[in-house]
Amino acid sequence: MAKEEPLLILKDVSKIYKGGNAAISNINLTINKGDFICLIGTSGSGKTTTMRTLNRMIEPTSGEIIYKGQNIHKIDPVKLRKKIGYVIQNIGLIPHMNIYENVTIVPKLLKWPENKKQAKARELIKLVELPENFLERYPAELSGGQQQRIGVIRALAADQDLILMDEPFGALDPITREGLQELVKSLQEDLKKTIVFVTHDMDEALKLATNIVVMDEGKIVQAASPQELLRHPANEFVRKLIGEERMLQARADVTTAAQIMLKDPVSITLGRSLRSAIQLMRERRVDTLLVTDDEDHLKGYIDLESLALDSSNRRATSVSDILNTKIFRITTTTLIRNSADRILKQGLKYVPVVDQNNKLCGIVTRSALVDMVYDIIWGEKNDTAAPTSPALKQGGAQDA
Repeated sequence: MAKEEPLLILKDVSKIYKGGNAAISNINLTINKGDFICLIGTSGSGKTTTMRTLNRMIEPTSGEIIYKGQNIHKIDPVKLRKKIGYVIQNIGLIPHMNIYENVTIVPKLLKWPENKKQAKARELIKLVELPENFLERYPAELSGGQQQRIGVIRALAADQDLILMDEPFGALDPITREGLQELVKSLQEDLKKTIVFVTHDMDEALKLATNIVVMDEGKIVQAASPQELLRHPANEFVRKLIGEERMLQARADVTTAAQIMLKDPVSITLGRSLRSAIQLMRERRVDTLLVTDDEDHLKGYIDLESLALDSSNRRATSVSDILNTKIFRITTTTLIRNSADRILKQGLKYVPVVDQNNKLCGIVTRSALVDMVYDIIWGEKNDTAAPTSPALKQGGAQDA
């Protein structure tokens, strides 16, 4: 199956004003269909200029912008803007037009028949959970949040693949803003739209984006997924923009068990004898053994304490005779935030990690979690490696 071509490509795009002032310099960016791109940076970083070159509201001085395989400078700017949705901060609803007329401005310019425009307007008003009779109202009769919802669906009315949003929620109160963020994200995912979104709010970018483009002084400093940005900021400017506290809180949100687990836990199979189990414990200096079947499926564990203190176990001969099946486990894709509290606060020595088929892959130890927190606070570079002390390599973490 052939790989789908990018929706939008920016090649060495620059905008230089009179006097040699460069608003943006050599911008290179590839945007695929379905991406949610957030452009973020301080005031004057070039994020809005970059976005406005995409619909030729600003003409770049040099470089190329390819939209659906075509250089946009060969497309009439009016025709181009009919193909690209646009949402601005102050909404831009026309006050003397009712909501229906506002929503269907572009479809009208595209000469859609009336029945098609009405059907689209009714469909979109339902998507933003507003009553259909709101289509007959005027902008002044709606709250700020309701007007902003209309601004969003107006950008969707002509079924454009690409939507540009220039700090659309910046002037709204926090509660209204959060609701609209969730709305836009769900619409983008459900309708498979591509969105380029300008913001100065890092929390907003981390919540919405599939990729975040950090800009400074007209250049792209880093373009990465939210997870990559949090884990590996490119330089001190990006670190400051993210904020140390946000990075500290977010690390557990993006770290999976697979990234910090020990990959060689001490284990034994069900059919082995207790003599061999005790010998393995002694050799590996552990007091617990994870137990699997012959295909590595996790079945439970045995421990030296129960073997030594329970007289009934002394008559047992195989591992399966004393198997404890009550064991807390996590999967390789489990986020550490979902297990760290239980491990650290409830005194668990370690937690086995399994794949989707319940096959044993490793263990997450208390010491691995401590290492992760240490790295966050003290800025260690090696933030994904499992602990490498000799004791841990030998499985000693299982009795830590």
